[in-house]
Amino acid sequence: MKIFRLFALSMVFLTAQSVLADDDIPTIAPTVTYIKSNGEETDSAQYAGSAPIIGRFKANPENVGIYTANYEWRFRKEGEEKPYLIRYEEDTEYTFTQSGLHEIVLYATFVNGNDTIPYTQDYWMEKEAFTLVISESHLEMPNAFSPNDDGTNDFYKAKRGWQSLVEFHAAIYNRWGQKLYEWDDPAGGWDGKFNGTPVKQGVYFCEVKAKGADGRKYHIRTDVNLLRGYTENENATPAGE
Repeated sequence: MKIFRLFALSMVFLTAQSVLADDDIPTIAPTVTYIKSNGEETDSAQYAGSAPIIGRFKANPENVGIYTANYEWRFRKEGEEKPYLIRYEEDTEYTFTQSGLHEIVLYATFVNGNDTIPYTQDYWMEKEAFTLVISESHLEMPNAFSPNDDGTNDFYKAKRGWQSLVEFHAAIYNRWGQKLYEWDDPAGGWDGKFNGTPVKQGVYFCEVKAKGADGRKYHIRTDVNLLRGYTENENATPAGE
């Protein structure tokens, strides 16, 4: 009887040890935050947007203890077998500038002597990879605007709907070739002034050079009609739309 009780107590002790060991196993809980060019953030694991987009990836390991941790953030595009980028930090950040579907996974291994705990291919077969879809580029420039402070079409800028531009430069010239204004942000534009002074109503010239996330190159040269006396009404279509 005494031997049986000792055996039972031993089994309880071993079971408690096993539970404790399970609690001490290293784990990961990868997360991502995507940041748009306007500063907006999302924690969605699957996201689609316009380049450039910053991705901040965290492994969030727990119970590492005496284990040595090894991390591989793998970035792969849809249709390609091999990653186009591997990062070896616990946490990493990357700016996405190429169109298409990107898949990101974290391969992590924890090693203690002969004991290895992997979170690799089998782990991601049961967990959905992070995905980011970068849209194809688009850019159009208007041929007129009306900087009369009526709150509508007061700036000369890219038409609404531009997207996935990773390079951009625009410049405004008068008819004598003098540069009046330039800007490098597709969200920016010209207010119809030169050195703070409004220019006269008339025809000016705009040249834009840009590059899209899909590799497309833009070289737009267009006349710009500055209509200072023009007033928008509810039935008119804004010249810059």
